[in-house]
Amino acid sequence: MVKKFMNSVCIFCGSAVGTDPVFIQAAQSTGKRIAEQGKTLVYGGGRSGLMGVVADSALQAGGHVIGVIPTALVDRELAHPHLTELHVVKNMHERKTKMAELSDGFIALPGGAGTLEEIFEQWTWAQLGIHQKPCGFLNIKGFYDDLLKMIQGTVDYGFTQSRFAEKLIASDDIEIILNQFEHYLAPTPKWGDHAKVHP
Repeated sequence: MVKKFMNSVCIFCGSAVGTDPVFIQAAQSTGKRIAEQGKTLVYGGGRSGLMGVVADSALQAGGHVIGVIPTALVDRELAHPHLTELHVVKNMHERKTKMAELSDGFIALPGGAGTLEEIFEQWTWAQLGIHQKPCGFLNIKGFYDDLLKMIQGTVDYGFTQSRFAEKLIASDDIEIILNQFEHYLAPTPKWGDHAKVHP
């Protein structure tokens, strides 16, 4: 299945900015480029950390930004007050499901456990045939090098089928990732063509 046009891109990233300014610069470039391409940015709805940076950058570039945040985190993560749309949901499970429904592809910028959990869930869903959407890593300053090696290790040891690892898109250039998303060809799901599995 080839996606002929990608309308929205989901960004997973840290609620902190990290220790290197290059991460902030990458988030700024990501938000700006998504907006410049006329795509909608979907993200976790917060205004702190790289989450806030990517949203602010897209908004400043005239982009459409949709946030999805659980009620319990509205105050803790400081829900962004200036988004195009903000969906407040009951819990983290609803948050991730809603973000998936709104998005045509998923990119992980640098972040912690939450970022990893989110991008791995979407990659898992892609393998199961729940969706046929691309997943990628913006690998700034080699942030994801070790993780990508670990993923290859799961292939080498027989726990991941190689076609799924090969379809992960990783680059330090957001332009390259977005271009590959536009031409993405989904692999055959783990249990056969168009497996009917629901999250």
